[in-house]
Amino acid sequence: MTSAATRYLYLARHGEASADETTLTESGRRQASLLGERLRSTPLAAIHHGPLPRARQTAQLIGAQLGDVPLHQSEPAGDYIPHLPAKEELPPDAADAMLGFLAQVPEAERERGPALAREALAEFTGPVDGDRPRHELVVTHSFLIGWLVRAALDAPEWRWMGLNHGNAALTVIRYAPGRPSSVLVHNDMRHLPAELRWTGFPPELRI
Repeated sequence: MTSAATRYLYLARHGEASADETTLTESGRRQASLLGERLRSTPLAAIHHGPLPRARQTAQLIGAQLGDVPLHQSEPAGDYIPHLPAKEELPPDAADAMLGFLAQVPEAERERGPALAREALAEFTGPVDGDRPRHELVVTHSFLIGWLVRAALDAPEWRWMGLNHGNAALTVIRYAPGRPSSVLVHNDMRHLPAELRWTGFPPELRI
């Protein structure tokens, strides 16, 4: 019989990106480096990151603070719509606005997203084989973080929407054998100074 151990999944949104999203801003680079400093005492076995430049650069800057932790590019860690809800799934008073938002997303992200989201669940969640806990970081985008958090809480599939995540903020989910998954930390920015917090959120949502 194969033994199972706890997985600790660390999720981080990329640092603040330039207007054309081809690189990180100076603030985004600082955010990534500060997150790397925070994670120095964490026994990370791997850093996974999406293929887009803002996620790759963030992962590289984090990795520079952590020594020899291997980096792995992963398409399921990319930027896409993880679930396309039907109107009847959504709250009646918000359905039209939510569907209108989704319609603005490029078709490729909407079509391929659900399959990639299933791959992300298979690759990044659940206990791990063996007898030692495993700590992994995924540097990704807000939509996937929302998807994985809602899955950890057994929330409806559409509920990835509305779970926003700040640039370089940290979320941690624990997957322990024989226990429900647990969101230990969500959208934590305490490693960032005040001027670097809440980027990636519209002004009215910054607290």
